[in-house]
Amino acid sequence: MPCQVPRVATPQPPSGGVQVKRRFAAASTLFALVLGLGTLPAAASASSTSPASTTTALAAPDVSITAVRAHLDELSAVAARNGGNRRSTTQGYRDSVAYVKGKLQAAGYTVTEQPCTSGCTSGAGPNLIAEWPQGDANSVYMFGAHLDGVSAGPGMNDNGSGSAALLENALTLARQNPEMRNRVRFAWWTDEEQGLNGSDFYVRSLSSTERARIKAYYNFDMVASTNGGYFVNHITSAAAAPMKAYWDSLGLQPEENTEGAGRSDDYSFERYSIPTSGYAMGASARKTSAQAAKWGGTSGASYDPCYHRACDTLTNINTTGLDRAADGIAYTLWQQAVGTGGGGTCDPAGVVGNGGFESGTAPWTGTTAAIAAHTARPAHGGTRFAWLGGNGSTSTESISQTVTVPAGCTRASLGYWLRIETAESGSRAYDTLTVRVNGTTLATLSNVNAGSGYVQRSADLSAYAGQTVTLTFTATEDYSLQTGFLLDDVTLQSG
Repeated sequence: MPCQVPRVATPQPPSGGVQVKRRFAAASTLFALVLGLGTLPAAASASSTSPASTTTALAAPDVSITAVRAHLDELSAVAARNGGNRRSTTQGYRDSVAYVKGKLQAAGYTVTEQPCTSGCTSGAGPNLIAEWPQGDANSVYMFGAHLDGVSAGPGMNDNGSGSAALLENALTLARQNPEMRNRVRFAWWTDEEQGLNGSDFYVRSLSSTERARIKAYYNFDMVASTNGGYFVNHITSAAAAPMKAYWDSLGLQPEENTEGAGRSDDYSFERYSIPTSGYAMGASARKTSAQAAKWGGTSGASYDPCYHRACDTLTNINTTGLDRAADGIAYTLWQQAVGTGGGGTCDPAGVVGNGGFESGTAPWTGTTAAIAAHTARPAHGGTRFAWLGGNGSTSTESISQTVTVPAGCTRASLGYWLRIETAESGSRAYDTLTVRVNGTTLATLSNVNAGSGYVQRSADLSAYAGQTVTLTFTATEDYSLQTGFLLDDVTLQSG
């Protein structure tokens, strides 16, 4: 990450005086962080396995790690009864499918076995697809894991761990039976170990219309590595935002899953431009000393020393990591698909995270060096605010986060306090602050709007009720004469 040069506040010049410019290297990359209807818990220590549940009506449940381990026990027993493995072409795989299918059907899912009729290894068993029959069928969020293993062993981490965590999430959703905003579809893939063949067949088999209905696909492959790390696929993407948000709430500081890029079933969806993310804890790559200092474990050793080996048994499971993955799946599912519908509750409190900028920079992303307690400039409330612009040179600075507007809010607005100070003069807009939602401009302010203090402003978000949207504040300056946009106390309001 490039070093950010700290801002130094410069006294405002008098009208007509010589402009004193302040400069710093500004990053402009924008990322998004989904917060949803309830706030995430305060950051926990890295040893936490599950944070306290949020308190709003749409809070995700705590997925039982005992139940996840019970599914692993059964998959291990299936392997033991079938020559010690669950390879896609064996009875061990077909029995794994039967176990998962039986649980899902009993819970009320619409379950389909999809034979892989092209591209799979001869004799490979079917994909298993399960859809919860509620929510908008034109807006589908998919959660998947490969159910097959290699012939060397029972495949408990690879990939009993992802399969078991996914199964218990599906069963938890059925037990909770919340009102759904979007449709949720689960998948257990065949023949992944032979080349991502089952998932590739599935996506190829969909029409372009059906693919367009899938808003994101989440993959879970090896989420219990004994010397593992905490990795998120495409960690800076909008799809990844709730996954990262949950692990961030545990203080885990997750990293990009570089080892797994293009090597698991999410790649089948990527090839058709469907947004993807997911969790992983690592395979044969080795843990760095920095990662060992952050997460514990042994530096220089593989994340999973039993990767594709006979020792990938029930003793090769990191229960803490598995618990964190299972709960992160639930959090993501609830954020993306669970809602109260048009007649639901409107509770805007906490939707915008750290709107007063008093708690560091997260979950804001982008030019986060702009967030601080700035010398010689007041905050609207507290001591910190975001100072965008004010450089007196050609520059663009942005901060951004993604929020979910409560579905029950028939009237919702974005509120914020803004102080604009400038060395420009006249009625021409040279420097601007643009407020956007999903790239659509809600408001534009400029040096023309400068004043002596903070002014409360708002923008209508009613049209976005029930949707997850990215809010962005962007300051753009021309080549000379500074305009500073001092932003504070950003909130979502119900009117």
